[in-house]
Amino acid sequence: MAVAEELELTPDAPPAPPPTPLESMRNFAQSPMGKNFLRGLGVAALIGIGVALYMWNQPPEYRVLFSNFNDRDGGAITASLDQLNIKHKFAEGGGAILVPAEQVHDARLKLAAQGLPKGGNVGFELMENQKLGVSQFLEQVNFQRALEGELAKSIESVGAVHTARVHLALPKPSVFVREQQKPTASVLLNLHPGRALDQLQVSAIVHLVASSVPELLPINVTLVDQAGNLLSNNDKDKDKANGGGANKNLDPNQLKYVQQLQLSVIKQVESIIIPIVGEGNVRAEATADVDFSQVEQAAETYKPNSPPELSSIRSQQTSETNGAGNANPAGVPGALSNQPPGVATAPLTAAAPTGAPAAAPAAPTHKDSTTNFEVDKTVRYEQKSMGGLRRLSVAVVVNYRRSVDKAGKVTVKPISPADMVQINNLVKEAMGYNKDRGDSFSVANSPFDGIDRPAEAPLEWWRDAANLPLAKELAKFLITALILLYLFIKIVRPMMRPVFRKIDDFAAPPPVEEPVLEEEDKVDEELITQQELAAMEEDTARSYRENLAMAKKLAAEDPRVVANVIKAWIGNND
Repeated sequence: MAVAEELELTPDAPPAPPPTPLESMRNFAQSPMGKNFLRGLGVAALIGIGVALYMWNQPPEYRVLFSNFNDRDGGAITASLDQLNIKHKFAEGGGAILVPAEQVHDARLKLAAQGLPKGGNVGFELMENQKLGVSQFLEQVNFQRALEGELAKSIESVGAVHTARVHLALPKPSVFVREQQKPTASVLLNLHPGRALDQLQVSAIVHLVASSVPELLPINVTLVDQAGNLLSNNDKDKDKANGGGANKNLDPNQLKYVQQLQLSVIKQVESIIIPIVGEGNVRAEATADVDFSQVEQAAETYKPNSPPELSSIRSQQTSETNGAGNANPAGVPGALSNQPPGVATAPLTAAAPTGAPAAAPAAPTHKDSTTNFEVDKTVRYEQKSMGGLRRLSVAVVVNYRRSVDKAGKVTVKPISPADMVQINNLVKEAMGYNKDRGDSFSVANSPFDGIDRPAEAPLEWWRDAANLPLAKELAKFLITALILLYLFIKIVRPMMRPVFRKIDDFAAPPPVEEPVLEEEDKVDEELITQQELAAMEEDTARSYRENLAMAKKLAAEDPRVVANVIKAWIGNND
């Protein structure tokens, strides 16, 4: 500073060069006002960073996604939002579902693709809001709408049904019997993805609708799914109602019985072969030909007659007749021969005159005999129940035998013929082979493709897409914690250290009561004084070094000015 003052007083000395912007900023920062400014700037930056972190961690703004929905739609909407990983919450009272403002339209489109909200069907509650003076036609229309809505609600209770619509065609009543028409119904079902209705469920829905409408027959109910497939077979029902039309195809119950029978055979075959070849080394399939026809047969058979001596007599009848013989007619034809003979005059013992006719022949004897024998007869009545097995076919594939040596080398080789014979016998016994029935089975030994391949390693946790949202949240909280820790250590703690020191000094007890504490305070004050003196000496040394550097720079750039200053110093000393 002395050199600068001498340069200003010397008329021949040129003006000092202006400080650089860096030097100006440094001098300003070292001044009291600059230090206060930097402190205020640090406090403002700290507040700004805190506000930014607070805003960053604030929950997003929520807006209404849907409102005025029923409980069933609300449950389906929240379940879909959970699957889509969309945050949501309920408004006060649960009358609306709220989602982040930037996801409202996206969520509505995705839920609309799933058919949500369904919009509850209007049932008989429609009849509660009838207005005064409503016509009879409008009452009939409202009743039909209410009935259709109630039926749709009932059908939607089925697990596989997503939504349902019911259309009823109710004809007007007529006083003429010939002009009366039966009501009809059409039901459109929207099934859940991957779900289907079996024939029993279809029949149950048809009968549910038919039983809910007066004079509605099940054959007049049509059931269609969202793909346009006809689920109700009305032609078959009509044939049954008319007493004809036998169905040659299997119904669901029969098909289920065949499948269970085949699965039972497969399970029996695999369970007996797995202990020999190991788990996963055998595959079996079975085909059962089941006869579901119900047969009733009655037969009556007669055998040839047996010899009489071997036959049993059933009944026997004999008849014998003895009587006068029929004499040949004799005498003169005419009236005389028809008159009775006169009184005999000759003795009875008189001999017949010579030339008289011979005496009448003896009376004949008639004998009849009838014998009835038992006839061989066989009557057979046979009734075959449904579900008889006509033929069974089984196919079995056995994998090659796999062995591992001591070095860990895997060797795959076919099964020996002796073992294959044993496996064939086991399969034959397990399936219940019957040659007379025409059963067949086949056992093949072949290597399985891919069974010896190593299992695919699971993805690392950092590659799994399901863990990405969790990782983002953890990174967010970690960055926030690090920033707050850095601000506390570098800014808050140094700024609050004098405040804490003053608080400690203010809260310290009086030095009179605790002489030991007074000595400690004195030691602290001396330590603080030494630190302040050291800081002052450091400032003085820094100022001296800066002035010396400036003088060296000035002497190197303009030695004449330095020489004049030295001459002035020497002249003043004289």
